Amino acid sequence: MGLYGYRLLGLRALLGFLIPALTISLSSELLGTSTGFPFGHYSYLNGLGYKIAGLVPFTIPLSWFYLGFCAYLLARCGLSCQQRLRDGLWLPTGVWQIGSILLGAGLLTSWDFVLDPAMSQTAMPFWFWHRPGAFFGMPYQNFAGWLGTGALFMSVTAFLWRGYLPIQRLTRSQLATPLAVYLANFAFAMLMSLGSGITVPVLLGLAAGAIPAVLCWYMVMPEPVQWPEQPIQAFAKESPPPVGAVPHK
Repeated sequence: MGLYGYRLLGLRALLGFLIPALTISLSSELLGTSTGFPFGHYSYLNGLGYKIAGLVPFTIPLSWFYLGFCAYLLARCGLSCQQRLRDGLWLPTGVWQIGSILLGAGLLTSWDFVLDPAMSQTAMPFWFWHRPGAFFGMPYQNFAGWLGTGALFMSVTAFLWRGYLPIQRLTRSQLATPLAVYLANFAFAMLMSLGSGITVPVLLGLAAGAIPAVLCWYMVMPEPVQWPEQPIQAFAKESPPPVGAVPHK
């Protein structure tokens, strides 16, 4: 996803997501494994590679980056095409930005509905909960932590990407890669969960993650569209009088 983002959006836009995603997600994970906030009390086992500070495998912030990147691109581009409607009605920029952040964080969190049971409740877990929660061993706090962490680094990215129109103008074919990566990771976690007899999180993930991701992709324009820089005015401005005309009341 890093190479995809660099080739499609450029280095500046890529770093505008990569750096906040890695630093904020790693900080949240280190805080979570040390104090229990914001996800709950848990610890990683040794199956995911070298642990940063002996606590968080280096692969974890990378997964936050590439799945978060896919989720935010799909949400932002899907909603941006609805911001500028063909009948001239525009959504306010603040509403659209906040909606993109919340939807992107929601898509990312929905992946965890399916991922966490598959990775923590199976015969060969990759992490474990010190205090198992009510949702298939997960505390509900975990989902709040995911949503908050994702929304935080996506908010930073939204600030850094402000005014960068090429991101809003991506087409359906250009977003096929983020959609494919998101669905492939979702399918992998889904198969692991179903193999362990866990079905409810899979259904929730489909309803809140996979289906909305496909809908976001479908809402994007199939071909490039030249949007006007300002909302369409309801009435055309009066033409200036011809040169030499006598002014009158």
